[in-house]
Amino acid sequence: MLSIHDLACERGERLLFRNLDFELSAGEALLVRGGNGRGKTSLLRILCGLSLPAAGVVRWRGELIGKVHEQYGREMAYIGHANGIKDDLTPLENLRLAAALGGRDLDNATAMAALERVGLSRCLDFPARVLSFGQRRRVALAGLMTAGALLWILDEPLTGLDVQGVAMVEQMIRDHVVAGGLVIMTTHQPLALDGVTPRTLSVGE
Repeated sequence: MLSIHDLACERGERLLFRNLDFELSAGEALLVRGGNGRGKTSLLRILCGLSLPAAGVVRWRGELIGKVHEQYGREMAYIGHANGIKDDLTPLENLRLAAALGGRDLDNATAMAALERVGLSRCLDFPARVLSFGQRRRVALAGLMTAGALLWILDEPLTGLDVQGVAMVEQMIRDHVVAGGLVIMTTHQPLALDGVTPRTLSVGE
């Protein structure tokens, strides 16, 4: 489904990594490891199409992601360090806006069910700016469930979450992979994915 070949990344004049190769199939998870500043986030941004590699290629379903960017954009969902939500909109409005920007219809009932699953049933009418960081993170995670994406790319998805939130994300990832989805993620925290063993990829070493 997703493959990279001979990938290299530079930041300024510094080489972060090179000669990176891997393939990921449906029903697989990949955990990207490496020290701070070694290129984990840079790799995820390249995989999302947000940055260009210094060398190498990224393919989705056998095609260069730049040639199938519309299809890839529909089938891939990304959560980075920023949550990517609008401060003046409620959680519900944020989900509806994200769906509209992605060319998808999202009814209120489906959006509300996703927000309730991530524990935001009491915050549906609050603007995002008054929510805590952890609650804002949960809005972004609810967006994963409504995006309908096959590939999830997650950069430190557990940041700002309490114990219950971490368990929720672990369950989301496990369910997505078991259902045939793909997940690429970074995290400094241990993950408990019962029945799912992520492959690992080290960068910058």
